[in-house]
Formats: sequence, structure tokens, C-alpha cells
Amino acid sequence: MREKKRTIEISLVLPAHNEADKIQAAVRQAKQALAEFSSSYEILIAEDGSTDGTADIANRVASADSSLRHIHSDMRLGRGKALNHALKLAQGDILAYMDVDLSTDLSYLKPLINAIKEEQYDFATGSRMLKDSNVKRSFKRKTMSTVFNLLVRIILRSPIRDHQCGFKSFRKDALMRILTETEDEHWFWDTELLVRAQRSGYKVKEIPVTWVDKGGAGTKVNAFTDSTAMFSKIIKLYFNLRCKK
Repeated sequence: MREKKRTIEISLVLPAHNEADKIQAAVRQAKQALAEFSSSYEILIAEDGSTDGTADIANRVASADSSLRHIHSDMRLGRGKALNHALKLAQGDILAYMDVDLSTDLSYLKPLINAIKEEQYDFATGSRMLKDSNVKRSFKRKTMSTVFNLLVRIILRSPIRDHQCGFKSFRKDALMRILTETEDEHWFWDTELLVRAQRSGYKVKEIPVTWVDKGGAGTKVNAFTDSTAMFSKIIKLYFNLRCKK
């Protein structure tokens, strides 16, 4: 008799580029958090062209646990492209991802998933900008994030207050439709995804979170360079959306 394929309720993706010192703790804590409210889940390590041994660690932990999968890329794809690829391979009905630095308190993982499972939203995202959020980060990073999100709200007419928090969940069929349209392959992927989802009429929920800047890879800020990149990405998407009307 053919073995019945295991039904997976939740797929959680962990994007990882050179995270050898963080990936095992992230997997362990993600499993603990998921197991508190679900018995049907998988964790996908979207390992993106790492050169520090992350791939070896991901292979080792995935080979020892049937609930884990290692999605490897020999070349660096970029955060957005790596997430896009891994999410398309996910088998769950509800998809989610979180950053491996564990900046977001994992007690919020259940509400993030329940926004899709029980409240019938199509997309849900953690937010560091809501009244009930508890956030610790530098003044410079807070200022740049505030300005970026304000520009997105004004120029792209998005009501969301925090587009870039690395803590999101999705209804699978809704996400797959939006992924075919999303073009950015790097850090702006999150923002473009949410803007396009709203333009397509999908319901998006923001969830206040406790978030602490852990100072991981890629956290150095160059005010001029990063601000210019932020603005150019917003303007590019603005004209892209206008041309498709």
C-alpha cells in the first residue's frame, strides 16, 4: 500500500546568508515555538550562497530531523529571491518566514499564524511601528525606517506602518499569485510584496511585536547611500504600478 503523504499545515522559512553562528539557535527556537500550537509544520532553511559554513550546519541539522529542509543555493541570490524560491517549494497551507537573528520575540509567532488560520487574513506582518509594539534599536535606524515607511505610505498609498519587518505570514494561494508579480530580489522585496498584495485586494494585518535589534549581518547603515537606495526603489515601483494600470 502506498504511504499517504504527510499533510503540512505550516511552512516556516528561515532566510540565511552567512549565519553560521545563529542558524542552529534559530531552528531550535522556531521548532519550540511552532510545537506549542501546531503538530503539522516544516521549517525550510533558505541558505543563500553562504561562505562561512552555514551550508554544512544546515545540511547536518536537516538530515537529522524530518521536519527540516535545507534549500541551498551555490550563488548568492539576494534575500528576496532566496525567499521567493523557498516559499514556492514550501508544502504548507500557511506560509511564513522570520529572520534568523531572532530580533522578533517568538511569542508572536502564534498570533502571526492565527491571523491567517483563524482571522482569515491573506497576509500578516509584524510591525515595529504600532502603538503596542516594544522596540529597541538605534536612533539612526529608527529614523531611517520611519522615513522609509512614511514615503511608502505617501507615494505608494499603503496604509501599512511597517513594511520591512522580517516576520510575515501568508495564505499560500494568495502569496503564489503575488510572487509572480514581485520583481525585487533583495531588501525591498518585503515592501513590494505588501504593496502589490493590497493593490490586488488582499487583506493584510499588522501585528504589534516586541523587537530588539540584534546587530546581525548587514546592519551597518550609511545614511546617504541607503536613503538614496530607499527612495529610488519606491519611485521605481510607483512608475511600474502606474504603467500597469
